[in-house]
Amino acid sequence: MEIVRHILLVIHLLGFAALFGGLLVQLKASDKVANGLMRDGSGTAFVAGLLLVGVLEMGDGPVDHVKIGVKLVIGLVILGLVMSQLRKPKISDALYWAIFALSIVNVCVAVFWSSAHVAS
Repeated sequence: MEIVRHILLVIHLLGFAALFGGLLVQLKASDKVANGLMRDGSGTAFVAGLLLVGVLEMGDGPVDHVKIGVKLVIGLVILGLVMSQLRKPKISDALYWAIFALSIVNVCVAVFWSSAHVAS
């Protein structure tokens, strides 16, 4: 089961990489859009994250449900924002930066929340 966990973690990280790639390619563009990379990346990260939690629940170790809940809500908001804007010719700068900030917050929750619990 450990190999499945590692594979899902890699897929989850690749999803976030695609989301960030879709955001970064538009950094200097005057008209920003919700593009396919953002859609596929946020969807992949979300689904892989759900599957990863399922695998973790089947294991013997503790699962931090509060952290997972926070990441789930942030990921769902990102996915919802991206999906709701797909057919629009452009998105506002405020919405672009909101998606960007939420993506960074989600990564920070994953990294720093884990580190804080491991150290204690």
